[in-house]
Amino acid sequence: MTTTALFDSNGIDWRTLAETHGTPLLVLDCDRIGLQYDALARALPGVELHYAIKSLPHPEVVRTLAARGARFDLATQGEVDLVEGLGIDARRTIHTHPIKTDQDIRRALRYGCTTFVADNSAELAKFTPYRHRVALLLRVAFRDPDAQVDLSAKFGCAPEALNALLAEADRRELHVKGLSFHVGSQAAGGTAQADAIRFCAEAFTARRRNARAPLSVLDIGGGFPVSYDGRGVDIEAFCAPIRSALAALPDHVRVIAEPGRFISAPAMTSISGIVGVAERGGRPWYYLDDGVYGSFSGRIYDHARYPLIPLTRDAERDPFAGGQVTATLAGPTCDSIDVIAEDAALGALEIGDYVIAPMIGAYSSASATTFNSIPRTPILAINTVEEQAPELRIV
Repeated sequence: MTTTALFDSNGIDWRTLAETHGTPLLVLDCDRIGLQYDALARALPGVELHYAIKSLPHPEVVRTLAARGARFDLATQGEVDLVEGLGIDARRTIHTHPIKTDQDIRRALRYGCTTFVADNSAELAKFTPYRHRVALLLRVAFRDPDAQVDLSAKFGCAPEALNALLAEADRRELHVKGLSFHVGSQAAGGTAQADAIRFCAEAFTARRRNARAPLSVLDIGGGFPVSYDGRGVDIEAFCAPIRSALAALPDHVRVIAEPGRFISAPAMTSISGIVGVAERGGRPWYYLDDGVYGSFSGRIYDHARYPLIPLTRDAERDPFAGGQVTATLAGPTCDSIDVIAEDAALGALEIGDYVIAPMIGAYSSASATTFNSIPRTPILAINTVEEQAPELRIV
């Protein structure tokens, strides 16, 4: 992604935002939230999209998606509190954390969320007291070796253990209404999802022949990728094998998905200020007022390498006038691990200049800390659903 392309996007003047609101600052463009949701909905027609709130649990994201008819994937009591506080109908939610406390279950039920995910015998036992109030999706582990984040090592029953788990649920008189899986985050292609769908289709057919209560829901999880290098992702092509596999499901099966990153990542941009400049080992070091303990936490926790674009405070000064400069970019804390990039091509920058990082919406502010007593970076939401004309406000 070029500097020009970034600064021209949606007509946002990043320099003015930095001067007006100060740095560090995260800019959340709700228009982009809606565009990403619409793109995935077109690529997966007929699939109910439940936004994974954990990727960016911001009220304006939820409001934007709710206005488009989206549903929501909840995993904690805090996420239940968020959607309930915004007036989201509980019938538009599912609770997908495979491991829960009794308090988690009771809190979701008080809200009105009645569909839960489980993946082992101990979890089935937790739902037995609520057998007349809950419906379950049993999560099956399907591992995608090409996914950047493996989510089937920690959750999901082995495929060969599914029948035994279904039988136990029957003995406990629990209502199992479907299956779920998540092949992993940042999947390289849709073939792993397609293989998992085909396995589940066979399980649905077998269950319909042998049980009084057929399975009727398939949750295909998330993992829909984004690109952090500016090349973009052809989501239609990615979903092609998934669409093909879904077409072979029995007609009575309702399909849902749990997108998070694909919707939230492109919708937020970081503006950080350079607060220090030094030379170490023959290379410039630029110190920012945000770092890996803050909005760049995804560099550590999420394997993300965000685009980094220099912006001089003086609009007439070109940071690349003297050629490209490779620099180390560090955060504001006292910890030596707080390094955002060691080989950033940022040009010659000065204290008071800025660094722009697009594609920082997913698993960034959501996992930020207040280490060194540095507060979390505020989020400036623009193009919100309540606004008749764009208006800037910090939430």
